[in-house]
Amino acid sequence: MSSFETPHETGRGFGLSSREVQVIGGASVLMAINVAVMYAVATTPLAQVNEYLFAAPIIGAVVYGAAIMAGQYVAQRGVEGGDMGIAFVGMILLQLAFGIFGAGVLRFAPRESQLTILGITAVVVALMTAVISGYVYARSKTFESWGTYAGYAFIGGLVAILIGTFVQPVLLAGFVLIFLGFLLRLGYEIWRVRDNRDASVALQTIGVYVAVAGVFVHVLQLVMRYALSQR
Repeated sequence: MSSFETPHETGRGFGLSSREVQVIGGASVLMAINVAVMYAVATTPLAQVNEYLFAAPIIGAVVYGAAIMAGQYVAQRGVEGGDMGIAFVGMILLQLAFGIFGAGVLRFAPRESQLTILGITAVVVALMTAVISGYVYARSKTFESWGTYAGYAFIGGLVAILIGTFVQPVLLAGFVLIFLGFLLRLGYEIWRVRDNRDASVALQTIGVYVAVAGVFVHVLQLVMRYALSQR
């Protein structure tokens, strides 16, 4: 048994309910919109925001982290309160946070290569999501602890980025920890979809979308590095 798991029988198989399909479909649509935002913003002045924020890496990490947390909080509060206007504002914040960051990464690639890079990233993320989902659904365990471990990874990542702001080699550890945090968060959110059958479809959709988007922007950085190394 993985140290990230604790026993909890669920009796679930691989069949997806209509609610689960709605969550997956909704998160996929939100992610598709986000990819379109990245591509559209990549040729605008907003794509240069990363250059200024990450002049001191910890500043960029804190600003984007705060924007994502704020966007998710506002979106969820709007859904819970039945105020779709507030929920929409939260989703706009999330789309902009991930979209501007992704565009800042993408802008270093030639325009004619950007769609290919986004497509490759999407395929890799889809495969990673499928593997994590398959693992979660195959194991009749609770993955609640993954949410806790994700929090530890995010905190550790921020600490590493703070140190890396002054000792550059440590930045890699920050990247790895934040990436791991989003992967663990994705597994946690998928588990919630699997086991919390009475939970709000909208809330679960937001949770899965945020986790997938976090994974996406990290994979995008890796794909970009590879693409630029081939030039």
